Amino acid sequence: MKAKITITLKNGVLDPQGKAIEGALAGLGFAGASDVRQGKVIELELEESDETAARAKAEEMCKKLLANPVMENYAIEIMA
Repeated sequence: MKAKITITLKNGVLDPQGKAIEGALAGLGFAGASDVRQGKVIELELEESDETAARAKAEEMCKKLLANPVMENYAIEIMA
């Protein structure tokens, strides 16, 4: 099964990369883009054949390595 994990900064956490992107967009003439937040997407293949087991393994990976729960939120999507 394939897992797609989207990781974003929590609200209230300073996002310097988002601010840099916002400034670059304005510099390129894309007016009106504001409150830009930058995140990351991780896709991986899991050996589990059961969706519940695959989600549990992806959740454990997020808690132990992929996401910083103090500063980041994550969402897991399991695809067959």
